[in-house]
Formats: sequence, structure tokens, C-alpha cells
Amino acid sequence: MTFPAGAPIVDTDPDHKRYFIEKLGLSERLMERCLGEALSAGGEYADLYFESVTSTSLGIDEGLVKTASQGISVGCGIRVVSGERTGFAYTDDLSSGRLLRAARTAALIASGPAQQLASGFRHTETPSLYPIAGLSADGQIEAKLALIRRADKAARDFDPRITQVRAGINDELRRILIAASDGTYASDTQPLARLNVFVIARDSRLDGNGATARGTSGGGGRVTLDFFEGAKSPEHFAREAARTAILQLGAAEAPAGEMEVVLGPGWPGVLLHEAVGHGLEADFNRKKTSAFAGLIGQKVASEKVTVVDNGTMPNRRGSLNVDDEGVPTRETVLIENGILKGYLTDKMSARLMGTQSTGSGRRESYHHITMPRMTNTYMLNGQDMPGDILKSVKRGLYAVNFGGGQVDITNGKFVFSASEAYLIEDGKVTRPVKGATLIGNGPEALKYVSMVGNDLALDEGIGTCGKAGQSVPVGVGMPTVKLDRMTVGGTGN
Repeated sequence: MTFPAGAPIVDTDPDHKRYFIEKLGLSERLMERCLGEALSAGGEYADLYFESVTSTSLGIDEGLVKTASQGISVGCGIRVVSGERTGFAYTDDLSSGRLLRAARTAALIASGPAQQLASGFRHTETPSLYPIAGLSADGQIEAKLALIRRADKAARDFDPRITQVRAGINDELRRILIAASDGTYASDTQPLARLNVFVIARDSRLDGNGATARGTSGGGGRVTLDFFEGAKSPEHFAREAARTAILQLGAAEAPAGEMEVVLGPGWPGVLLHEAVGHGLEADFNRKKTSAFAGLIGQKVASEKVTVVDNGTMPNRRGSLNVDDEGVPTRETVLIENGILKGYLTDKMSARLMGTQSTGSGRRESYHHITMPRMTNTYMLNGQDMPGDILKSVKRGLYAVNFGGGQVDITNGKFVFSASEAYLIEDGKVTRPVKGATLIGNGPEALKYVSMVGNDLALDEGIGTCGKAGQSVPVGVGMPTVKLDRMTVGGTGN
């Protein structure tokens, strides 16, 4: 399966900007004044990031509504860049006086003569990668509640050993407007929805205290509620969570030691995201704290490995029409046939490194500054059949799904726990195992990739990436991949 970026439809409807101008009382003249104040002390670059977010969250536990919230957040973050220094201030009051005060505060890090703005704003035409017509995150409460009640019922109906179910849905509608001293003037309206199911299974027959296991599933993206009426229904996610929990009840302890490992398609790409993707973000490489610093043009992986970051995939959780600096997103090749090709850059890193922004400047909210971040990061298809990959393994581990993990950016070392894994014995998938952890070094692990499947899949739409205290939605993916050597942690034989 392939995931073409497609030709984005240009959105010529100015409603993105009109919201801020008509609803919030902003004007281009006020933005120009704020940028002038921001550069009054001599900064090299300044930008304004206006944001309005409406969000809802609903959760049920044991069939009862336990959480319900709605929120509205409006504000502006103002940034001034001078060399490698950044001045930043934000305000939730969009009056001209408070905006100008915030601009002067951000300007304090700079010194020198006042800088001039670019000659007028360049209105960026916004692509259309996700639906916006009729969106209203603060409505449809009954419809959302019905979705998670369906998930609760489907999980309980799956097996009598499912003893506890929690289900929730979160969605938001984010409007942004960016105006910058380099002439950037862009806006976007970004939907985001995610449905989650968590279950606990118990079987008193397995030991005296009653063995328990957990299962989770979920999905979504930059979609409307109609998304959950198709193949990715509440019942789909509920059954998947229940299946995983029931599977774990009868799983054996995972073996330990160095062995061949096969990673399944889709969500196991989170290992690629953490162990490799963060190390390819430009700020770490500019500061030479990444294991990939200074290696562009060199071989860093098996020749079978090609990794891209693609923010232009319609409806995907990590996709953006424009990044949080007003730059259209794109597909960026990071590793091609094992050769490191480039890094993910925002405007600041691009300027300091003498390159161009890859549309990777992202922030959690107007309270935060931008930094280089991933969007949808995945490994491209190879030529191998998934069945042939499994048949090639004498004894190893087949990791189908992952839970949590940790990685050290400076050296690439990682530890990941597999939430669903099986033994491979004489080329056949046999017993499910629990408690398996994968231990290794990201750049080193990629060198042991010997087979890459032709079954590329992306995750269901659940990824959230943390960096420097900020969280943003992302996507991950990969085809079935074989690594000839990897250390597996476990307590079994």
C-alpha cells in the first residue's frame, strides 16, 4: 500500500483569516504595528501566532459518564529572534494595548537599530487536506456520547472475561493565523478527533488471585464524527482492545537475549519515530547533540531503509495545511536507501544552518515557541512479502504492537515495551508472549534491517509526541521489517 500526497486542493475561501478579523477584531494594520514594536530593539525576525481553540472531552467508565468538559482558548504568542536567542511573550487579551505590550516584551532580548518589515504581507493560499465545512467542536454532544457507549457495549460483548471498560472521545477545532516580519501571512482551520477504548480482562481460572490483562485501542485524525461511522467504528476499536487483553491472559513470558526481530506494519513505526525521528530534528543537529549530527550524505542505515516525514497526507493526525510558522508542509526525505539526506527544519534552524524550512515548525499552543517537529513519519515499502519475512526467521520475536518507550537523543539508545508480541519458531508465528522489551540503539538498529515488506501501513490516528514539555499530534508507520539482531528483554525461556 502507498500513501500518495496527492495534489492538495487550494482553499481560496478567506474564512480562515476572516474569523480573526471579524470575530476577534484584528486587522492587518494592528499586526504590522505589533511586528514593528517587536523589531524596535533590533531583532532579525518576528512573528505573531494567533490561535482560537474550541474543544470537548467525554469519558465513560463502567457505563457511567465520569468526565465531560468543554473549553475555549484564545490568545497570541509573539516571538522575536536575534541570532540564536529568542524572546517570547504571550497574551490571552487581544486588545491592541496588550498585544503591543507583549511585542515590546518579546523585543527585549534584541539590541541594535530597529529593523524594517518586509514590504507588505504575502497572503499564503492554504491547501485543503482535511474537512472544515460545518465543523463545530462544541456541538454534537449526544452523538459523541452515543459513540463511546457503543464502544463500551462492544467491548463487553466480546468476551465475558472483559470486566472493566473505559471509553472516551476528544475533539477540537483549532483556528490559527500567522503574521511575520518576512511577509508571511497564513491561516488555517484544523479539526482533530480521537476515540479511545481501554479494557481490563480477568480470568480466575489461571491462578488463585485471578490473572488480569489490559488492552487499549483507538483512532481518529483530522476528521469529522462521520469518520467513526465507517470501518473505524467504535465497535472496531472496542473489539481490538478486548482482543488484545484476552490474548495477554494466555500469553507466556517473553524470552530474553539477542535474536531476530520482526516488526509488524503500522503502529510499530513509533519505534522509528522515537529512536530515529527525533534525532533528525534540526535543533538537535544544529547544537550537535544528536547521534546523527554531521552525517548528511553518509550511510546511517541498511540500503533497504528509506524514511520520510510527510505533512501533506489528507486527514492524517499529523498532517497540516501549513505549519505554525505559516509554511506549507511537504514530504521530506530523511533517509534514502540508507543514506542520510537531511533534517526537519523550522525557520530559525533553517536560517542558522543555511537551508530552507521543511514546514516543520510546530508548537503546542500560543503559550509555546515553535521548534522542529515531526508530522507523519514512516518507512517506505520494500520488495519483500510479509509471509516470506516471517518464514526466514528460525527463532525470534514478532512485535505487532507497542506500548511505552524511552530514547536518549544524544546516543540513540532506546527501550520499548511490546504490548502484543509472538514467538517465531521455524518460520511460523506460534505462542503469544508478554513482558517483551526491545533494547537497542536507533542508528545501529537500522543497519541490521535485512528485509522490508510491501505492506506499508500507518497507525490508526492516536500518536501524540512530546518534546521539551510540548505535545503535538503526529502519525507513524512502517511496513513489516526484519532486523537480524536486536536485544529482547524478558523473563521467559
